[in-house]
Formats: sequence, structure tokens, C-alpha cells
Amino acid sequence: MTRSPLSQAMALYEAGRYAEAEAEARAVAAARSRTRDDMYAPLALSIAALATGAQGRHAEALAAYDAVLPAFGRIFGAEHPQTLKLRSDRAQALTALARHAECEAECAAVAQAATRGTGPEMPLIAAAARNGVIFALNAQGRHPEAEALANEALAAHRTSDRFSLVLRLGLARSLNGQARHEEALAGAERADELRRSLPEEQHRPETGAVELAVATALLGLGRGSEARLRAAAAHDACLASFGPDHRRTAEARALLDGIDGA
Repeated sequence: MTRSPLSQAMALYEAGRYAEAEAEARAVAAARSRTRDDMYAPLALSIAALATGAQGRHAEALAAYDAVLPAFGRIFGAEHPQTLKLRSDRAQALTALARHAECEAECAAVAQAATRGTGPEMPLIAAAARNGVIFALNAQGRHPEAEALANEALAAHRTSDRFSLVLRLGLARSLNGQARHEEALAGAERADELRRSLPEEQHRPETGAVELAVATALLGLGRGSEARLRAAAAHDACLASFGPDHRRTAEARALLDGIDGA
């Protein structure tokens, strides 16, 4: 999107300036909405939806995805990378609203379509969608299934990038869910090493996630004081980046409350 009408909105989003990114994207969409099949108008609305979700307004983000999805299908086609990415992003909003079974089904469908497709974007879309399935499985307590899929996805995606990071975090979550806390801690620490090697704009959307995985593992190992420090760090980071209503901020708050109430 370099030199496109969306460059500024994307730069603001990648910098974590989500409210500004949302406003810029909405302005671009409004300016270009006069032409029915201008591809930049729906793309701008998809960036606005991403930025809305990043501010913890998950229901509003889902409504925005639902509103723009028909335009993506009309302009790009049902199995175009842009349409598949939008569906994957929309599914993340579903799981943020605890609609985990719907997220699982949609991400599985997107991953299957991306696997059938060609082009350099498709493996990344497939990895993102598989991560959505892993998160949804974990959220439904199906941790062994999540572990198996995470290992399979990591074997298929060997690039050290954001997708490897989120897959490693999904694996750590599955191990914590099975009370395999030593393994989960080791996995979370490997994810932390990967995070530190990535440019900030790549790991910013996962702010607080490593600390949450580490804190959960430490708590399971009976190291409550250390766990509280990491959970507090996760909560503070999420609060600063995403605000109080984001699902990860709420998860960190719940973990802190659980530690303090023990």
C-alpha cells in the first residue's frame, strides 16, 4: 500500500496510534465512496475496523466487518487474498466476543481456501487463520487439539515473523491449559526471544500476550509472586496500548484478580 491513499492510515495503525488510524481510514473511505467499485473505499473501512477492534470496541468492529464484506466479495472475489484476510480479521472479532465456535469454523474455512489459492499472500493468510482456530480451540477448552494444530502450523510456517510468534503463543496457551506449565513456560520464553528479534510494528498487536503466557505458567508452577509481576506488566501494557475494554486487557485483569484473590 506504499504511496496509496491508505499509506497514512496503515502507518498510524502500525505505530499503535489506533484512534488516529481509524479516523484517517474513515476519512479516506468517505472521500472515495462516491465511486461504487473504488477498491480503496472498502479497504479503508477494513483498516478502520481493525483499528476499532484494537481499541477494544469489538462489537463495533464486527459490525464494520459485516458491513464491508459484501463489497470485498463484489470487487475482489470470494477467494481473493483481500477477501480472505478480511474474513480472518472478522473471525478474530468473533472470538473477542466469546463466539469461539463461529470463529473456529470461519478460520478453518479461510485456512482451507488459502491453502487452495496461489500467490505470496496465501501462506500468511493460512497461518493467520490457523492461529484463529488455535485460539478458538483453546478458548473452548480443547487444548490437545490446539496443541496438535499449533505444532502442525509451526512446522508448515518456518519463517521467523509475527505469525510464528502468535503460533508459539497459541502453543503455550494450549500447554498451560493442560497444566503442562514447565513446557508452557519454556515455549513462552522462546516466543519472547522471537518477539525481541522482530521490528516493533510486527509484534505490537501482540502486546501483553507473552507476559500473559509467562504469568499463567508461573502461577501454575506455584511461583505466585513472579506471576503477579508478569500479569501486572501485561495489564499495564495492554491498558496503555488497547484501553480497558480490549479482550487481552480484560484477560490480564482477570488473571491479576485471580492471583490477588487466592
